Parts: sequence; C-alpha cells; structure tokens
Amino acid sequence: MPTPPAAQPCPVVDPCTGRRADGGPEPDRLALLARLQGEFASAVADVAPDALVPACGDWRADELVRHLAGVHHWAAGMAVGDPSRDEDLPAPDGGAAVLPALYARHAAALRAALEEAGPDGAAQTLLGDGPASFWWRRQLHETLVHLHDLHAARLGSGPAALAAVDVPAEVWADGVDEVVTVFQPRQVRLGRMASLADRLRVVASDLGWTWTLGDSASSADDRVDATLTAPAQRLDLLLWGRLTPAEAGAVVEGDLDAAQRVLAEPLVP
Repeated sequence: MPTPPAAQPCPVVDPCTGRRADGGPEPDRLALLARLQGEFASAVADVAPDALVPACGDWRADELVRHLAGVHHWAAGMAVGDPSRDEDLPAPDGGAAVLPALYARHAAALRAALEEAGPDGAAQTLLGDGPASFWWRRQLHETLVHLHDLHAARLGSGPAALAAVDVPAEVWADGVDEVVTVFQPRQVRLGRMASLADRLRVVASDLGWTWTLGDSASSADDRVDATLTAPAQRLDLLLWGRLTPAEAGAVVEGDLDAAQRVLAEPLVP
C-alpha cells in the first residue's frame, strides 16, 4: 500500500445540505452529474439488456437503467418539495431499444429541476426538510455508483470496471463521506441495522483522508478496533457492496473480525 500523500485535511461536508461546512470550495456537482449521466446514457446501448449486474443480486442491465431513471424521476420531485413521485418506472413500450432515450429524458428532467430549484430551494431530503443542494450531491453519487455497475455488467465483473469511470479520487472520497455521515446513521435510524458495536477507521490511501464508522464515532474518543485502507474509488465501492475487501485491495490493521463485522452490516440501502 503506498504511503498516503501529505494531503489537505478531509473536507467537512454538512450531511443535511451536501455542502462544505468548513469554508472550502464547492465542487461543480451539477457539471459532473451531467457528464456522468451522459456517459451512462451512451453506455446503455453497449450492454446486453439481460446482462447480470455484478454484486447486485439478480439485477439485469435493463432493470439497472430503469432503476436509475426512476430514481432521477423521484429525486427531481424531492428536490422541489414533492415526495409523491414513484421511483419504480414501468417497463417501457419498445423494450431495450428505447432504454437510452428513457434514461436520457429522466436525466435531463432531473438536471432541469436541480437547476431551477438552485442550491437553496426548499426540498425534501433523506434527512427531512432541507435545501435542494442535498440532491445535487446525492444524485451525483447515485449516478457514479450505477455507472460503475453498468460497466461491470458490460465487462463481467466489478474489478474489471474500475478503469471505466474516470473521476478524481476526491469525488469517490466524497462518496465515502456520504456513506459514513448520511447512509449508515440513517440505516440505524430506520431500524435496518443495529448501532455498530465496533469502530472501524477507513482511510483513502491516495488522499490520506480518514473517517470512522461506529456508534460513538462523533465522540472525543478516538479509539478504533480496526483500520481499513484502500484507494478512494475502491473504498467507496467496497462500502457500497460492489467490491469485496480482496477486490478492493483493502489492508486491515487491528481486529480483522471487527472490520468484517462492520462491513457485513447493511451500511447502505
């Protein structure tokens, strides 16, 4: 594992807004979202509709495309304060041939809604009432992970798809931050998992940024049971269940059993 660079501190992002809370520069999330959506739409035609999506159970590529289009449709409503939209889209007339157009239509509608709302627009978020900027961040990472999934379906495995999505390590690391600060605590609040008894430090080896998963992670106590280190991209995909620790090239120091217990929990939906 390479020695982490002498990097800037890990950005502090407010989980309720998706915006920097430390005065640092905001990334252009809408521009990156548009780029990733374009890559997803372009890749749809290159994947057999019935191709299995690795690490996603029995999902097929056509279901993945409809899922992301549906999430965009639902999130566009949430971003303007309308939680009534259904994210489960019916199979379109025309079959696989119309999937690229179906996805592109909902992707464009999402971007239009986010742009119209602006970062300060009143929205419904996964954490309650909040600004639309929450969805700028959330939909970026939704698209990023599913773009990896689509390439994995095309290439036959998650590791084979690692080079297919080209975004900076900082973007993947922001996805790690979202898992740690938004999704894992939300899974506990929703009763989908118990509070973590073990504390696992996760380290993005290419940035030197660290986070801690654990029930008392926000306390002054810096005790951890284990430390897991991997490059930011692989770390994000590991936490999202797309890679195993071995596929991620993760190195564990400390209590291996504790690390395995944490990773075995449903940290994300």
